[in-house]
Amino acid sequence: MDTVCTGKQWDVLLAYDSDGSIAGALPFLLGSKLGLHYIVQPQLTQFNGPWLRPCDDLPYRLQLQRRQEICLQLISQLQTLGVSYYNQNCPPSFSDWLPFHWNGFCQSTRYTYVYRDISDTKALLDRMSRTERRKKIEQVFSTCTHTDEVSPSLFAKMHNDYWQRKGSHDLIPADLIERVCSSAIANGHGLLAGLKDSANGQLLGAAFAVFDDRWGHSLMHATTSDDRSGLCEALFWNLIVQLSGKTTAFNFEGSMDRGIEYFYRSFGAEQVPYFNISKTFNPLFGLLLKMRH
Repeated sequence: MDTVCTGKQWDVLLAYDSDGSIAGALPFLLGSKLGLHYIVQPQLTQFNGPWLRPCDDLPYRLQLQRRQEICLQLISQLQTLGVSYYNQNCPPSFSDWLPFHWNGFCQSTRYTYVYRDISDTKALLDRMSRTERRKKIEQVFSTCTHTDEVSPSLFAKMHNDYWQRKGSHDLIPADLIERVCSSAIANGHGLLAGLKDSANGQLLGAAFAVFDDRWGHSLMHATTSDDRSGLCEALFWNLIVQLSGKTTAFNFEGSMDRGIEYFYRSFGAEQVPYFNISKTFNPLFGLLLKMRH
């Protein structure tokens, strides 16, 4: 949160067990517009909903009770902040939003795509057997090789240039891209995986992921001016290959956009739902949202 919220105001709500240990947490970014405060997702942060300490050793009914009690603690604190609007994505592991429903929040289901085990990349490639996606990946890798010689500053510029070539502007500031990449890599939880032309060494593109021992999360990718067919597919595949052995699973960080959804699904990845939870506390802010759309 320090990295993605530099120069902004963020905080975290904590729920406690009876022994004083932390049982749950809800980090948040606090924004302001026309004097109205609101909570939304920080950039480059796909999931920011409640974290609940695992309680798998309890019987199922007590697991539900415990999780709901923790959420009710967090919601009680949230409702004292005086915000006009709340909107955050919960991680796929968060499956019970009933306490939010009981307190007047709304929920919409979104989807991402995941590989639950990336230890055997050949098996993953076999999922794409005889598909156009696999053919494109193999075609690119016949002339390209991996490179880890992509600096955060170079990647930030590449990302900006990539969107300019698409006739748009980069929604993610270059300094944020560089800061996130640098911080994650320095802490041993970030990976920049590039592809270069085997013949002339030209850098063709790169993809960035954050990871721990359980999950790798795709955050950004960009190509250079070489727009050869299948390059984006190859960048994702190269990222997965480089993460194999460093983490267990991979999250494509899916999109509700129809074209992007198909791109991720065609890798043979599993569709996984997650919750977007929101609430408009102040009708005036709700009006501002409608005017924006």
